[in-house]
Amino acid sequence: MLWVKAFHIVAVVCWFAAIFYLPRLFVYHAMAEDQISRDRFIIMERKLINGIGTPSAIITILLGIWLISFDAGYYMSSGWMHAKLGLVLLLVVYHGMCYRFVLDFRAGRNVRSHVYFRYFNEFPVLLLIAIVILVVVRPF
Repeated sequence: MLWVKAFHIVAVVCWFAAIFYLPRLFVYHAMAEDQISRDRFIIMERKLINGIGTPSAIITILLGIWLISFDAGYYMSSGWMHAKLGLVLLLVVYHGMCYRFVLDFRAGRNVRSHVYFRYFNEFPVLLLIAIVILVVVRPF
């Protein structure tokens, strides 16, 4: 169980690294004025979401399910776990939004400003704080 937990934490760190950095790339991409820069951001965004972000998300979720399976009765009867899973679902939706933005930028369809992406970039920080508090403190 400890090995599964260790690799789950590593996958979470990798997923959040991608989720924190990708919207920052969107900020710079939305500000880019030349085609060379825009092309470079398209490549960086694609490699980040497909090479690190999505694989880490999948591994995180699979290992999380595995961890729950060790004591499903306890975890599924705990309020903090239900709250955590709800927040993870929000993170998955956020990840999907990021993927959509990658596709929009690639197709030249982005209509959002760099200011929007600066605010958008803050949401996963709130999710991370809440998830860590729920897992460590288990307030209910």
